[in-house]
Amino acid sequence: MSNRGELANRFLELHRPGNPLILPNPWDAGTAKLFASLGFQALATTSSGFAGTLGRVDGAVTLEESLDHAGSIAAATPLPVSADLENGFAHDPEGVAATVTAAAAAGLAGCSVEDYSGDPSQPLYEISLAAERIAAASEAARAGEGLILTARAEHHLRGRNDLGDTIARLQAFQEAGADVVYAPGLRDPDEIEQVVGSVDVPVNVLLLRDGPDVGQLAALGAASISTGGAFHALAAISRSARELLEEGSHDFLAEGAALRDRVFA
Repeated sequence: MSNRGELANRFLELHRPGNPLILPNPWDAGTAKLFASLGFQALATTSSGFAGTLGRVDGAVTLEESLDHAGSIAAATPLPVSADLENGFAHDPEGVAATVTAAAAAGLAGCSVEDYSGDPSQPLYEISLAAERIAAASEAARAGEGLILTARAEHHLRGRNDLGDTIARLQAFQEAGADVVYAPGLRDPDEIEQVVGSVDVPVNVLLLRDGPDVGQLAALGAASISTGGAFHALAAISRSARELLEEGSHDFLAEGAALRDRVFA
């Protein structure tokens, strides 16, 4: 167990292999309150989800916007919140450390840093630099009240399906001080099981439509499960909008009013 603040320690304690923490990804304070009212125990921001609310693509949000957004979600409920800090908004380790230090002042319990460089010709940082970046982030995350650091290997979201290199990076990130490791995009149960068995820290897994469900991921040893920024609520919004536009009915209003009164009372 870490010796960081109460909120960070509580967040890490919730990562239980075989009984995973379900981490929904709110995109504003209202959805954070909704998830809290439904009984979720922690939350995580989503860079793509937040960018979508601004009409932008993932990666088109500034550090200042990201931290303001994460802070507003952290302030909305008493739940631990982890911020998606993309690549740390910097290439060099010192810049990543500065970003994590700034995040610690936003009332967060954790943060994630990925190894995606943003350069199409070389989308992943070279492994030694990637590990140096995590080491710098870890040192910053352990200062003061501290944050729980999740280190992400982005291979399987960037068309680099090399499980051996994914595992090598996650092991390097563990050695560099990551509290949790994460390789979003894994779908194959055998590969997920290999990843879980290759490290000694909790493993987060992204829930995918064509991947294992929550029960299966629990059996594979996942310690936490993220829903990502796919805007699953758009399906419900679309159904309501089509009902209004195509049928002229308004049955959805009653459910919406009941939710509003329960969540925001």
